[in-house]
Amino acid sequence: MNVSEAIDTRLTARAFLDTPVEGRVIREILEVARRAPSGGNLQPWHVWVVGGEELVRFKALIREKMSGNPRGEGTEYNIYPPELKEPYKSRRFKVGEDMYATIGVTRDDKLGRLMQFARNFEFFGAPCALFFAIDRQMQQGQWADLGMFMQSIMLLAREHGLHTAPQEAWAIWYKTVGEFLSIPPELMLFCGMGIGHIDPKASINGLRTDRAPLQEFVTFKGV
Repeated sequence: MNVSEAIDTRLTARAFLDTPVEGRVIREILEVARRAPSGGNLQPWHVWVVGGEELVRFKALIREKMSGNPRGEGTEYNIYPPELKEPYKSRRFKVGEDMYATIGVTRDDKLGRLMQFARNFEFFGAPCALFFAIDRQMQQGQWADLGMFMQSIMLLAREHGLHTAPQEAWAIWYKTVGEFLSIPPELMLFCGMGIGHIDPKASINGLRTDRAPLQEFVTFKGV
């Protein structure tokens, strides 16, 4: 699979098969992904990989906490900017509507939407999970570096026939995640990511999100 194919076929998988992923494969992906660029070669990323019985134990802990606190623990950063303006607000609204339409959940079906949101915290059934954190000293440039590192992982997963689900939703459980993983206090949890084999029969995985045309976001000068 070439890079163009990996980019074109990458999606946020929201239903995985329970087929195991060998630890060797995850290690190979991370070994190559560490070549991702970073300003000043700071390499500001920190990763935890969780699978097997440890992942089962962790998800059980989250389920227990969600039963009494479905909204989580708050976040340490804004997942989306407050007062999101156009065209970003409309894009976010549309992708949500399109996603729920794939599983027949209407806008007024609050329970159905809540149940689907809760699946984030099962990693959508993925057999392996990654968590990403960054040093609190880092600023916007290094957060961009972390994003490039994560993109590298997602594309390498496609090379191995796997799919991923990057999930900023995990930020609402930053305290529990931090305690479970023993994340040092000088690091901030950014997000989680499920990785595994996609369920090709799940209708929600048929979602193909829109992309703006070039003329909407590119300005050419002298080209």
